[in-house]
Amino acid sequence: MPEDLPRHRVLRPLTALFVLLLPAVAPAQEDPGESAQDAATESPTWPEAAVSRHSVTIGGRTLDYTAEAGTLELTEEQGDVKARMFYTAYTLDGVQDPARRPVTFTFNGGPGSSSVWLHLGAFGPRIVRMDDEGFPLPPPGALADNEFSLLDVTDLVFIDPVTTGYSRAAKGEDDHQYHGFEEDVEAVGELIRLWTTKNERWSSPKFLCGESYGTTRAAGLAGHLQSRHGMYLSGIVLVSSILNFQTARFDVGNDLPHILFLPTFAATAFYHGRLDAELSRDLEATLREVEEFAMGEYTLALMRGSRLSAAARAGIATKLARYTGLSEEYVLATNLRVNIRRFVKELRRDERITVGRLDSRFTGLDRDAAGEGYEFDPSYAAIQGPFTAAANDYFRTELGYENDLAYEILTGRVHPWNYSNVEGRYLNVAETLRGAMARNRDLDVYVANGYYDLATPYFATQYTFDHLSLDTEYSDRVTMAFFPAGHMMYIQKDSLARLKQSIAAFYARALER
Repeated sequence: MPEDLPRHRVLRPLTALFVLLLPAVAPAQEDPGESAQDAATESPTWPEAAVSRHSVTIGGRTLDYTAEAGTLELTEEQGDVKARMFYTAYTLDGVQDPARRPVTFTFNGGPGSSSVWLHLGAFGPRIVRMDDEGFPLPPPGALADNEFSLLDVTDLVFIDPVTTGYSRAAKGEDDHQYHGFEEDVEAVGELIRLWTTKNERWSSPKFLCGESYGTTRAAGLAGHLQSRHGMYLSGIVLVSSILNFQTARFDVGNDLPHILFLPTFAATAFYHGRLDAELSRDLEATLREVEEFAMGEYTLALMRGSRLSAAARAGIATKLARYTGLSEEYVLATNLRVNIRRFVKELRRDERITVGRLDSRFTGLDRDAAGEGYEFDPSYAAIQGPFTAAANDYFRTELGYENDLAYEILTGRVHPWNYSNVEGRYLNVAETLRGAMARNRDLDVYVANGYYDLATPYFATQYTFDHLSLDTEYSDRVTMAFFPAGHMMYIQKDSLARLKQSIAAFYARALER
């Protein structure tokens, strides 16, 4: 659609009242700033759903579609409203049998993130404008048609969990009853069931797509939807995955992250020109070498602890320095264990420059170059403004959904998050995913990884899937893809194009059955 034509036409309002079995209530806890209880008692006027028609060109084809932005009410069986969850749905027009067209339920992570990143950054029909490498344009943010949208492959439903986006607990209800692993899975699972029922889509092949903690949620949902609602999925898309939290927690006594983050440290040093000439020629060849060292010599050295000889310690430090771009003295001072917070500050400290966590290609400048960690994540700072401005404008002006609540892009109001289901242990939903795949032999999984992602490193994801105890039949149903970008690899145009192509192929294989 040309940029100077109107982007939407509101068709009709919709209302929805649905039933939710009340999830277990987590104890209310204090958060900085406005409390969840205060927010819930504001009792805003909730607008009815806005429905509008649009068109977009994908792969050279102009497609007409319907957009619906609104909330579903989650209630007790007695009818009392407990929460309202915001969603944005896109359905392709002119489909002969809509009930059998694939539909994908999509969400981001955090916990505390709205679905804006996958919605307006990757798969929706409109996308935030960035430069080709994914770096921001001057503010404010603006949108363009997304030629790489998944709408030609599947209908899309973007979901904002309670307290994110426009989703809120009802008046008199505490948001914190939805702020936990099990509580969140139950609420999002119920919204999926309600939307599916309301729109008569039980006959449609169903997919989940999650990013970051959203992959944790997706794995949990795979088991929950099967066991609670008998809803079997055709596939799951995991973008920047974290299923086993032990792989990413730099706790004293837990050496696993030091091993699994090392290849991404090396990739970051490669990008910033901090490796020697031999390691600077070919990124993937360098990463294979670092992976072998990490899983072999480095792992064995860490296992020996204080029994490691001085000569062996010096040898490991020399190799770690070579692979990370840090000095041998610094590596030795960390006891051969460099954590992420220190790495992003230390790599280019001599230039007073920090590197990003979500995407280590990005750089920042701190006031204090001697600090232990960076003052802010420059990669998040670069995308926060454009996506926030674009989202707030898009819902109101293009989709016709008018809500005066703040659209919570990424909020800390969901914390502390309740992990009581694994109290005293690391959350690990990899087994939930394996169980879902075992019970549903037609469930395929696609996993997208960014080489410059220091939030959910690709090697940690590989480790997790290597330990799923999947036999050949199951492992053949897992597709791994890698991109020369970060956590949101799709903000880089070439990676987005490749991501769309490979996910479309994944859907085609999953639907062949």
